[in-house]
Amino acid sequence: MKDITETMSFRSEDLRRDTIKHVLRLVQEALEERGYNSVNQLAGYLISNDPAYISSHKNARTIIQSVERYEIIEELVRAYLEDNE
Repeated sequence: MKDITETMSFRSEDLRRDTIKHVLRLVQEALEERGYNSVNQLAGYLISNDPAYISSHKNARTIIQSVERYEIIEELVRAYLEDNE
């Protein structure tokens, strides 16, 4: 049984990473529903910073812009390196 009086530590880095993953999943789903290759569209957006690469379907364009582009790139690099250790 967990001690409910135990102080929990809040990890903002974990929350930020989870938010980025959630945003990418939502945008991927919206792009694929519209028939786009989500990898190509997301790469185009991340390279160019042109939101036109992201469909407005399901508010995906607004959602992707809620996270800084450099944070998405950092998370993608981190995930790739961690998966290939």
